[in-house]
Amino acid sequence: MSADLNSQLSSCPGLSRASTNSVSAEKDVDGRDKPGHDVRRGRSLIQTAAIVAAILVVVSIGGLAAYIASLGPLPLDEARKTSVSVVDRHGKLLRAYAMADGRWRLPVDAQTQVDPRYLAQLIAYEDKRFWSHQGVDPWAIGRAALQLVTHGHIVSGGSTITMQLARLMEPRRERSLHAKLRQMVRAIELEWKLSKPQILDLYLALAPYGGNLEGIRAASIAYFGKEPKRLTLAESALLVALPQSPETRRLDRHPAAAQAARDRVLARMVEDGVVSAEDAAQARAVPVIRQRKPMPILAPHSADQATAIVKDAPLIRLTLDAGIQRALEALARDRAVALGPDISIGIVAVDNETGDVVAHVGSADYFDERRAGQVDMTRAVRSPGSTLKPFIYGLAFEDGFVHPESLIDDRPVRYGAYAPENFDMTFQGTVSVRKALQLSLNVPAIELLDRVGASRLASRLKQAGVGLVLPKDEAPGLAMGLGGVGVRLTDLVQLFSGVARLGSVLPLREIASDSNGERETLRLLDKVAAWQVGNVLLGTPPPENAARNQIAFKTGTSYGYRDAWSVGFDGKFTIGVWVGRPDGAPVPGLIGRVAAAPVLFDAFARTGHLRAALPKPPRGTLTAGNAQLPLPLRRFRPAGDLVRAGNEQALKIQFPLNGSRIDALSQAATGALPVKVSGGVLPMTVMVNGLSAGEIDGRRQRLIAPPGPGFVRLTVMDAVGAAATVVVRIQ
Repeated sequence: MSADLNSQLSSCPGLSRASTNSVSAEKDVDGRDKPGHDVRRGRSLIQTAAIVAAILVVVSIGGLAAYIASLGPLPLDEARKTSVSVVDRHGKLLRAYAMADGRWRLPVDAQTQVDPRYLAQLIAYEDKRFWSHQGVDPWAIGRAALQLVTHGHIVSGGSTITMQLARLMEPRRERSLHAKLRQMVRAIELEWKLSKPQILDLYLALAPYGGNLEGIRAASIAYFGKEPKRLTLAESALLVALPQSPETRRLDRHPAAAQAARDRVLARMVEDGVVSAEDAAQARAVPVIRQRKPMPILAPHSADQATAIVKDAPLIRLTLDAGIQRALEALARDRAVALGPDISIGIVAVDNETGDVVAHVGSADYFDERRAGQVDMTRAVRSPGSTLKPFIYGLAFEDGFVHPESLIDDRPVRYGAYAPENFDMTFQGTVSVRKALQLSLNVPAIELLDRVGASRLASRLKQAGVGLVLPKDEAPGLAMGLGGVGVRLTDLVQLFSGVARLGSVLPLREIASDSNGERETLRLLDKVAAWQVGNVLLGTPPPENAARNQIAFKTGTSYGYRDAWSVGFDGKFTIGVWVGRPDGAPVPGLIGRVAAAPVLFDAFARTGHLRAALPKPPRGTLTAGNAQLPLPLRRFRPAGDLVRAGNEQALKIQFPLNGSRIDALSQAATGALPVKVSGGVLPMTVMVNGLSAGEIDGRRQRLIAPPGPGFVRLTVMDAVGAAATVVVRIQ
């Protein structure tokens, strides 16, 4: 039976091979597995494990990415918000404004604004590997875990400075593994986005120091009254200790706890070799006292105005100098106390070369309600008294009908219903123009203004950037020469700085970041006229105990003793002082020379600069005594006093005509510009832009050297003081 079956199977080759292969695939002849089977099964298991691991990694990464996405973007913009800071020209803090929620947080640049010794202590105490790790320090985490196991409670959190910054950016009360994981993720994000110095700067701006103080600058200023650029060892260690528990270590509430924490920091620094034991012992001997100082408020009026003009800027730089500002604020406060409880003082100091305001004292005391301290009196419109007289004289010098050594009469005079009188109700008789200005005589000033023209004076001052305030519907009149207009202290300082600059005015600038960087110079006076005014004012008798010929200055007193003024300049600065009551009430005996001039001279002394000489006389300046002056310049005669012989015609310039335009090339070809006159009394003098150009000859003409291109003022004055003037344009 079996033989038949075998023969049948062998007669079917396909069945026979299949059966044989199937058996051989499972077992060897001895019944065991074939040798290659274990290798193939191992490979299959490895492939399966790899696939599972890859799936787990992908799921983990996806989960981590989803977790990071759920956290949202880093709140960097919110973290970078700081108090608005107003600084001086050197970057020194003048005033800071608390944030909307009342916190003080100042921007920090660790490299330039923080003591390097403090930074060394901070890194050694908080995060030794700050400069090398990527946001999370595995060694610190491991140490914290070991301490937790061995001590049974949290000894250290293992947080890096970057992790602490993450916590400060997103504050949370709970202390959990989830919170720690969140800090670690955020720390890594921060390391990706920011450099190490940027992370350190942000941490130093956000670290809490108790109460509403955030950041090392706010803390150092509030606790020590200074910036953290130079700290003692005791101060550095204290500032390292405070952020660990800011509320329980506040200097203004818990100085003992703060001192104990500081000493622990010092002990650690000795252990780590950061400081010596001797230095640490000396630092521990420094007591920690209960204190909190006010934030600085220098130049409050300037700061208020700057923040109103420059919107949404965290840092505003002014042209002020903090040292000069502090000195002049103290001066104004002390002098106001001596003058009375209702008196305020305004002071403005300007750099002549740049037009930058270096000090702006708006009142005697910003917080004194009785003195209306928050009212900026430097910008208040008040009567200027006699302070505009130098510009009347300047125009008279420019027109060429008087010289500082010319004689002028100080005598009773009437202009219709207006009869000016001197302050002391007396008259000096015949005096020099120089003395008339130095003594601030009223009658000579009004006589010159009558000749110059009140409207022309107002127009020239407006051309120099100062608009006088007149009563409604009233035209400029002679009374403006004695204070019958309104003006601001800042306006007067701008005008007087123009005299110091030999007639060119730079508009004042107080905000250094102002887009109006390149300011156009404005014309006030010709160079010679401006120098003559400054030279005369330099000889004004100074206040008692002050040195002579150091400061060119002018005083003024408004009607009713309401305002006392003094404005002066040397080669470096122009300073203006106003004294009075902010409400405009009279103050009997309030006189510019007595109340304001001493403040002016003291202000110059407190700038910390030696007096700078005034500019030298410009080329062509006529410096001579009265006897050496041309005859028409020896004595000034008002227009109504001009006396003529017989039927002598009025003086008139026939050529060139007023307002005419003259070709510069044609004048250069002939080499001279003819000036022809009619009428008048010989001898006559020709003035070109206020400078003598010779005398008119018997044919009543004169050839003068052709001036350069531009507007030229030609004046001819005759023997009795009559003058004719034309303005032509050489082009």
